[in-house]
Amino acid sequence: MADAREYHERTKHTPRQFSEMEFELDFDNQPRPSKVYADLPRRSLGAVVDPAETPALSAVDTSTAGSAGGARTSMDGDALTTLCHYSNGVTKTLDRGGQQVAFRAASCTGKLYHVDCYAVCGDREDTDAGVYQYDPESDAFHVLREGDYRGVLADAAGGQTGVAEAPVTIVATSTWWRNAWKYRDRTYRHAFWDSGTVLANLLAVAHAGGRRAEVVLGFADDPVVDLLGVDPEDEGPLALVPVGGDDPATDVPEVDSIDPEVVLDSDPVDYPLVHDAWDQSTLLEGDAAAAWRERFPADDAAADAPGVLGTHAPGDGERVELDPVDAETASARPVGNTIRRRGSSREYTHESISDRLFATVVDRSLAGVPTDCFDGGDGVLDYYCLVHAVDGIESGAYQYHPGSTCLERLGDTDRETAGHLAAGQSVVGDAAVNVYAMADVDALVERFGNRGYRLAQLQAGVELGRLYLATYAHRRLGGRGFTFFDDLVTEHLSPRASNQTPMTLFAFGRPA
Repeated sequence: MADAREYHERTKHTPRQFSEMEFELDFDNQPRPSKVYADLPRRSLGAVVDPAETPALSAVDTSTAGSAGGARTSMDGDALTTLCHYSNGVTKTLDRGGQQVAFRAASCTGKLYHVDCYAVCGDREDTDAGVYQYDPESDAFHVLREGDYRGVLADAAGGQTGVAEAPVTIVATSTWWRNAWKYRDRTYRHAFWDSGTVLANLLAVAHAGGRRAEVVLGFADDPVVDLLGVDPEDEGPLALVPVGGDDPATDVPEVDSIDPEVVLDSDPVDYPLVHDAWDQSTLLEGDAAAAWRERFPADDAAADAPGVLGTHAPGDGERVELDPVDAETASARPVGNTIRRRGSSREYTHESISDRLFATVVDRSLAGVPTDCFDGGDGVLDYYCLVHAVDGIESGAYQYHPGSTCLERLGDTDRETAGHLAAGQSVVGDAAVNVYAMADVDALVERFGNRGYRLAQLQAGVELGRLYLATYAHRRLGGRGFTFFDDLVTEHLSPRASNQTPMTLFAFGRPA
């Protein structure tokens, strides 16, 4: 495979592909939705407590909860357990057809839950330094290593400040087979979508507690693989999230090889395209990670970023100014409560939503993601909205411009077309609004290499997760992520989006 661009082309959905598909799920070989070790000790590091009462709409707002904010740096066992629980834990169990079905804190394609969280910790008052794997079913942690290994991550990240100074860094991974059982080669995309929704929750809970947190994409992969004792043919690291600050690691310890036995309940099928895509985007050492970050435009080059990154500044289309509610009058539903009530709407009424409600959801969700690549939360995506039922806004296709909080009209659309674009799922057209995050994959790979594709997919995944949170912060709204026919979406939004391809789709409105 040539590079990430080829992977993306080879995993696009088309109407013809769907009509000719003969693949059937083998339910007798379905993998369990969590990792089980044969003989690792498991330890409770603390209790799950309610997160801070910070409203979800404030917790997801990058402009008020950015990575540099937050004075509380302590991370005791309760705080760490709570952070992991509300990111990737089981938050409710419901009866479905006479069976008890566990639902996690964050949305995941197919409810296959292939994303795991590992905590690399220094010594805390009530938590020993170590490398731990979070068990979502018990809220306890498997002990992979004892001792302070934060310096290994700091070195792998090329000395990136957040990782170097954090008392705890969370490592998100994907076990490919747990998703590929259903989605096959498309799993590499889903790895970043689904880790993104997990990290959206993690960032929101961390920021709600006043703790610094950001997503780090620039790190050498092999040292992280070795530290966690995983085989990248089976499970690969996707992102680092340092939480807290002012607690630097003192050294870089030697990392002895470990190979903990994982209990399998299914027979994995290999999809080489997935691992090839991950492997081609790896960085070899910390210096390479630091050099990769230097490719991104600095603040004084931000004006040139739209042309460089393939994104689009406002054009000469008709503008619709948006008026999101301010913090004082916005929904006060706390972030923990919002995560617990989050669902995935399967049906929508055609009832319209208010323009301020729409404006508030997109304003809070699409303001950028705090990463090691951009200062101030800028990013590599453009956002397009197919509006079907918003008070005061004519039905149509629009580009949403976060910087100026406005829509720019691009053309017409209708509910039937929206459903067809979403891989023939008419329910998408029933929603009030469809939000597409789109990127110029050619431009990103040219400038940032194959890891630029990781960035685009992960940023879209985090903002997908934030759309969930901003939607379910409101009592009468519901939403869900959907798949799509890639090239038909581009065609529908052209000429503006002719250089771009969709990363994610989220539909929201009044649930039926």
